Amino acid sequence: MTAVPPSTRAEQQARLDAAYAVCRGIAAEHGKSYFLATRLLTPDRRPAVHALYAAARVADDIVDVGADLPGRDPEAELLAWSKAALEEVEAGWSDDPVRLALVHTYRRYDIPLEHLVDFLAAMTSDLDVSGYADLAALDRYMWGSASVIGLQVLPVLGTAPGVAREEAAPHAIALGEAFQLTNFLRDVGEDVDRGRVYLPADLMAAHGVTREQLEAKRFDDRFRQLMREMVEVVRRRYDDAAPGTPMLAAESRDCVRAATDLYGGILTEIERADYRVLDRRVSVSRPRRLAVFARRLTAAQLARVSVTMAQPKSRSSTGA
Repeated sequence: MTAVPPSTRAEQQARLDAAYAVCRGIAAEHGKSYFLATRLLTPDRRPAVHALYAAARVADDIVDVGADLPGRDPEAELLAWSKAALEEVEAGWSDDPVRLALVHTYRRYDIPLEHLVDFLAAMTSDLDVSGYADLAALDRYMWGSASVIGLQVLPVLGTAPGVAREEAAPHAIALGEAFQLTNFLRDVGEDVDRGRVYLPADLMAAHGVTREQLEAKRFDDRFRQLMREMVEVVRRRYDDAAPGTPMLAAESRDCVRAATDLYGGILTEIERADYRVLDRRVSVSRPRRLAVFARRLTAAQLARVSVTMAQPKSRSSTGA
């Protein structure tokens, strides 16, 4: 059944504001580094980025959390959620708060619907794909799970004058992949507990690391060398992404720089932990996160002030 928006503009706006608030809460709870970086964005951009994060988180949780709970059918739930989301973006409204914010964001920023289709396809593949033969196969998966996330966020961040979105897109793709690969390295132990391995099988074999070793959480020098090589792979993705930051709107650059510093910091923490990620979850400390935020804050504020002074006041932080 198609969701019907409230009859008055004021009621619609109230529902939208509430929906974006829900998404903000999800981002704050589950993506601490990500959420901190978004505080460097101009207020009109933040809700849309929170909405994209929250929608991705909800879909991912259907797959991961639902599979761990008795009586749940993650495949059916994801299918229903995906069908509703795609139909609602087309229709322009949803009664679900996360999907409502997603619908509004997609339509406000004219984000191609195929990005959402590709993302949902990747989430669906997580239901029955448990590993990847090589980095090329992992890259094909990441097109839907990471690359299109970068492409979704790009219109929200905006590009600098004279820079076409298509020019910045390859770097947005690389950054999305770098972030996800960082998560894969951090979460090796958690992912194998869910029956999935995101380390390329050919590299595992080259280092003599087996899936059974990961499942048993047996750390040794072979695993250390595998992780060392993968960290270098991920750093090259960050290098590929770096030229894209100056292509963004000036007021969005410090958010991306902060996010890059924070996620890149996870790689450093993995190294400091001697690559021992099978039985623990490394993270960037709160003081380190705050230090990165503080370092970027002044530049972000200056860019934000200049933009705010040049534009009329919006009636709502959601831009509706």
